[in-house]
Amino acid sequence: MSVLKTKPVEQCISDTEVEGHQLRRDLSALDLTVFGVGVTIGTGIFVLTGVAAATKAGPAIALSFVVAAVACALAGLCYAELASAVPVAGSAYTFSYATLGELIAWIIGWDLVLEFTLGGAAVAKGWSKYLVELLPFTLPASIAGDSPTVDVPAALVVAALTVVAIIGVKFSARFNSLLVAVKVAVVLA
Repeated sequence: MSVLKTKPVEQCISDTEVEGHQLRRDLSALDLTVFGVGVTIGTGIFVLTGVAAATKAGPAIALSFVVAAVACALAGLCYAELASAVPVAGSAYTFSYATLGELIAWIIGWDLVLEFTLGGAAVAKGWSKYLVELLPFTLPASIAGDSPTVDVPAALVVAALTVVAIIGVKFSARFNSLLVAVKVAVVLA
């Protein structure tokens, strides 16, 4: 077998129609759109924007947002085009398997695992710093300092979001909609 062998779109579709292996379609188009916006407007915008505006860009940070918005819109259009060409679950892994081959799909799959793991850790750390600022008391430096031994607030953020995910996909979508509304409001302000 060749590692560059692609999987035909028809086979991708038929593989998802196997009884017992189908995903329930619980999310609406609005839920998925809000999810995409939420992923695009990440925690980094709150963690690094103030520092970049104060020390590097100044008022030109607004122009940076416009350039980033154009780049994000183009990436979103690319995913929309790929999703219409390969209309099955699996995202970048499935798209690359159908177009570039098994080896590239395998690499993309592991890249996604790494991305979500490191991304989750970075987001938890960012929210941890905000959580520590909001607390009415000071935590010891070993727990929430610049180089904590165990970042307890970040672990609590991950645990809370794990509970949200366990409750269910519809609840997660509603919770995500609330967070995205807050994020969009802050960005617009």
